[in-house]
Amino acid sequence: MICRKNVAGWEQILRLVAGAAMIACGLISRAGNPVGYLIAAVGVVTGLTGIFGYCPASAMAGRRLAERSPS
Repeated sequence: MICRKNVAGWEQILRLVAGAAMIACGLISRAGNPVGYLIAAVGVVTGLTGIFGYCPASAMAGRRLAERSPS
């Protein structure tokens, strides 16, 4: 199965920053707490969607990037 990118470039950067912030908050402010580990895990998933440019939740919602015409 080939997955097409459905996350724009600016949004990938935003997801990477947000994912890093969630990981830091989950592991630093909630150290040893299951809620902290959950926040960190969500941060990892958010960061991965930023790295790969594909979000399964956006795909289920039918989101697609606009096709660029070659110029």
